[in-house]
Amino acid sequence: MGAGHAHGGDHGHGHEHDRAHDRHRLVLTLLLTAVILVAEVLGGLWSHSLALLSDAGHMLSDLAAQALSLVALAIATRPADARRTYGYYRIEILAALANGVALIGLAVWIFWSGYHRLRSGGPPIDLPVMTGIAGIGLAANLLGAYLLHSAQSLNVRGAYLHLLSDTLSSVVVMLGGLVMYLGGRRWSAIDPLLSMGIGLFITYSAFRLVRDAVDVLLEAVPLDVDLYGVNSALGRVQGVREVHDLHVWTITSGMRALSAHLVVDTASLPAADRVLGDVKALLAREFRITHSTIQIESGGYDMQGQACADCMPLGTRG
Repeated sequence: MGAGHAHGGDHGHGHEHDRAHDRHRLVLTLLLTAVILVAEVLGGLWSHSLALLSDAGHMLSDLAAQALSLVALAIATRPADARRTYGYYRIEILAALANGVALIGLAVWIFWSGYHRLRSGGPPIDLPVMTGIAGIGLAANLLGAYLLHSAQSLNVRGAYLHLLSDTLSSVVVMLGGLVMYLGGRRWSAIDPLLSMGIGLFITYSAFRLVRDAVDVLLEAVPLDVDLYGVNSALGRVQGVREVHDLHVWTITSGMRALSAHLVVDTASLPAADRVLGDVKALLAREFRITHSTIQIESGGYDMQGQACADCMPLGTRG
């Protein structure tokens, strides 16, 4: 009978506004990270602390992630065209995936270096330098995390996760330095063990980021959306008799989309328009979905025997 398509213009404008704020905060965090990276590299080499060098390596990963995020945010603002009708929003997701993979690579390096230090030992560690630089890094990471904590972009959230893990690692390095200072050289194994502990936390953060990015690329249903709940809510709209071929996915972080076929009780175009309006209002109100494509069908509509082989059957309205 027809199709309804909701682009969500106001939502798109708000989305771009969020992107601009994310970009500004990311620039400030990038500059802060660059300064602390230099301090931690110099401090790690001076103090011979593997834990501090591991933290510096994580900082380097942060810097690359934030730079990649800035590039992705700039590209994502390019308008849609005849080939890329959704625009370039998925660039952000690809960047987030790259960030996650980089974190995993960094964790592997940390594990290997820690294992090698445990087996062969290392030079004495300058504990005051180690703990002092870690304290400076902690303050910088807390400030950077504060700047990015409300980011809407999945890609920028990846940079935020980098900073959170750096914050934890800075605390751990400081505590480790204090323990080694009080316990003497016999506690020197704490340094590589701490670096490997940092690697475990990095691995956990990377897994979550990669999982979320892959879910978006696979067009999976968002984790906080109950597909059966959406189906049930649509079926309760007055005039809707059946819901099928229902799909919900994420275009990019914060931008949800939906497509569905609705069998309605009426053959009147004005009545069908009313149903369509009610459905779009419900989706925006209850599920924060403002980009929807709805196909309205009458009870006698014949799909010419063609079934949707890859569609998930969700049942009909009782």
